[in-house]
Amino acid sequence: MEKPAMEKVVVGAAIVENGRLLAAQRAEPPELRGGWEFPGGKVDPGESDHEALIRECVEELGIEIVAGRRVGEEWPLPNGYVMRVWLAGIVRGVPYPHEHLALRWLESHELYDVSWLPADLPIVAAVEKLLWGPAAD
Repeated sequence: MEKPAMEKVVVGAAIVENGRLLAAQRAEPPELRGGWEFPGGKVDPGESDHEALIRECVEELGIEIVAGRRVGEEWPLPNGYVMRVWLAGIVRGVPYPHEHLALRWLESHELYDVSWLPADLPIVAAVEKLLWGPAAD
């Protein structure tokens, strides 16, 4: 009998504070270095999406978050991975780039001022619609 394939899931946090969105600049791998993304990472075996999201934000940014509304369903990534993203707020701490080159808070009119990784661009558009689109008013 064939063993079922393990889901290859990455979680991301669209962290919003004071009407701004947090973007993180990748340090590695070399082919992604300098690109901007949502903080997050791979879900470990036996870990829920939310557990991974909280763990990744502590490891990468040194903050505790609370996850809110999910952004879309699943977003395709290279190598058979999918990304699941949630809007999130900071409960404790100030974000620091422990594993990134830089962090940047983006106002609604600055969302596309950074070079988002291609896989993150449609998520940025979805977050923009949720937070600043006509239905958000």
